[in-house]
Amino acid sequence: MPAEHTFRIVIVGGGTAGWMSAAALARFAPPGYTITLVESDAIGTVGVGEATIPGIRHFNEALDIDEAEFLRATKGSFKLGIEFAGWRSEGHSYMHAFGTIGRQLGVLPFRHFWARGRALGLAKDLAYYSANEIAARAGRMHTKAAGPGIAEVPYAYHFDAGLYAQFLRTYAEARGVTRIEGTIAGATRTDQGDIAAVQLGDERSVAGDFFIDCSGFRGLLIEQELKTGYEDWSHWLPCNRAVAVPCDPSGNFTPYTRATARTAGWQWRIPLQHRIGNGHVFCSDYISEDEATATLLANLDGEPLAEPRSIPFVSGRRKVLWNRNVLAIGLSGGFLEPLESTSIHLIQSAITRLLTVFPRLPIDPRVVAGFNARAAEEFEGIRDFLVLHYWANQRHGEPFWDRMRGLDLGETLRQRIGEFEAANQIQPRLDELFTEVAWLQVLTGQGLIPRSWNPIADRYPKADLAAFLDSAEQAAIETVRPMPRHMDFLARLCAKPSAEVAA
Repeated sequence: MPAEHTFRIVIVGGGTAGWMSAAALARFAPPGYTITLVESDAIGTVGVGEATIPGIRHFNEALDIDEAEFLRATKGSFKLGIEFAGWRSEGHSYMHAFGTIGRQLGVLPFRHFWARGRALGLAKDLAYYSANEIAARAGRMHTKAAGPGIAEVPYAYHFDAGLYAQFLRTYAEARGVTRIEGTIAGATRTDQGDIAAVQLGDERSVAGDFFIDCSGFRGLLIEQELKTGYEDWSHWLPCNRAVAVPCDPSGNFTPYTRATARTAGWQWRIPLQHRIGNGHVFCSDYISEDEATATLLANLDGEPLAEPRSIPFVSGRRKVLWNRNVLAIGLSGGFLEPLESTSIHLIQSAITRLLTVFPRLPIDPRVVAGFNARAAEEFEGIRDFLVLHYWANQRHGEPFWDRMRGLDLGETLRQRIGEFEAANQIQPRLDELFTEVAWLQVLTGQGLIPRSWNPIADRYPKADLAAFLDSAEQAAIETVRPMPRHMDFLARLCAKPSAEVAA
């Protein structure tokens, strides 16, 4: 686009979604584009999304953000996976750890040799072959900053989402983003029906060519103006409220998130440097908000640091994320409960997808259709993965969990479960967020064990199979052995400039 033709991008709303969008656009927008963000300090944000998945590292690296600086600014800690406590049954625990489990042998992934070894009494629980889970349970962590000679494991972060938004605001404004303080009172439309400008409460007007709606559940542009519509997924994910509260840190910054099943939902625990984030996600058909709050407060590591905050929601997504010249990013585009820490990922993936089809005038409807199709597939894939956790429970005698076992699963998820139980086959869609290993950990963690395996695994004599499984376990142990304690490594990383960490 020639520099004399300015393309005006207006972001409506701040918070994590708004400032992630502004920062990425500030970093990558070509000449001739202007970026304006409109937000009001008087309007709060949900701001409880504190746990992430490894893709957030790619986002920060693309913006050339220094990891140590980021962790200091956001009071962050490291995350190696998610522990699910009580999801199969009370007292049982398993982990969806990042990274690999075992290693491939020949043409087959590890799970086929593990399944055969399990049937022969040779294989241990999958956790023994996961370096990430061994490190997480032992409270150990490191990155490449720890120095040479130590293998790096996949990881993500826990951080204060409000502080992350502030951090990115500083980043974006330093690179030319204009912030306007104000509340949105409405919008004007072009003759073709696109948004021409947003109107502020003090009668100011902010005109634009392309608008990014980061206004949260309200969806000020995508829904209130354009009437896009919402797909309600409460049938599959009936939890409809959360109550959240931070508490004093216990001093044990475990390098993993914990999701603990409760009578009518589940509770999250996310350890940061300055606090532990806690929340109780529940279905109001089975428990009152007062009861849910009491359960949450009775299961904290320390004293609460604020009053519990209620967050009502409806799981689902907008029928399309991109409608006319408006793109919904974050809660304005949809919400899936934070069971697998996907909220910030969905912000990031929408931004990344936008960058690959950077808008220009005129906006091609074929590009918009392709964008929306891929976004819908991503939402639906995550939905199915979350539903699996609920459906495959063995918490008998609890009305909420009994209901979840009776769900009418969609065809895609039903087929996937059937393939796994029959033959240990896991075939994610192209570009699906969750890997074969992620599905394997949740399927087996919830008690679904394959009845068979690829017969190629039978080519290996029993003694060779045993030696292979032992070597996979030892490799995981040796990966973790040189790791420092998570708390010690985090303190060292945050205390020194990055150039000195590896010294």
